[in-house]
Amino acid sequence: MIRLLVCDDQSTTRAGLAMILRLEPDIEIVGLACDGAEALELTEGLQPDLVLMDLKMPHVNGIEATRLIRAQHPQIFVLVLTTYDDDEWLIEAIRAGAHGYLLKDAPRSDLVDAVRGTVSGKNYIDPGVTGKLLQQVVTGQQHPSSDLTSKLTEREVAVLGLIANGLSNAAIAARLSLSEGTVRNHVSSILAKLNLADRTQAAVLAMRHGVIADATR
Repeated sequence: MIRLLVCDDQSTTRAGLAMILRLEPDIEIVGLACDGAEALELTEGLQPDLVLMDLKMPHVNGIEATRLIRAQHPQIFVLVLTTYDDDEWLIEAIRAGAHGYLLKDAPRSDLVDAVRGTVSGKNYIDPGVTGKLLQQVVTGQQHPSSDLTSKLTEREVAVLGLIANGLSNAAIAARLSLSEGTVRNHVSSILAKLNLADRTQAAVLAMRHGVIADATR
């Protein structure tokens, strides 16, 4: 059972999300928070598996709340759910430690998949936001940043590009003809060398620097 805390400053949105997610047999809504400050308080007491976090809220916004929750409770996942598709919001949320970024107009099935996937260790970035990041790469940088790739081996650059394309370790292993254990080691090395917390941060950094694998190969 996934224990979920919903944080949104709009009461109708909180209630709607709770109603939708309660229909899933493996999701339990353990609390509702109206802002980041209440999310922090409820997280401390309820210890949910995941916090579904809005961004623009009074008092303590979602970025700051995410940063504090991840610092104080590193075992708890944070999935951002917001109307803001600006890539700067995405970058700040990921830097704060969010494991995923979903837009509120996403289909219900995507929301449920994102919740389950995040708790299982996957990272989710809404395709609408990913497209903007990719466009930023295409228009602003035609070649991978040498500052980034110089820190990695050729194989690590290949793995990073596939992470940016959203591939799992198993899929990367199949693509590169490696074992999953070897891929895990490469991922750990990439995170350490680039001083990143998780795969989501690695994917965002890779896209911003143009390190993206050819999806047609």
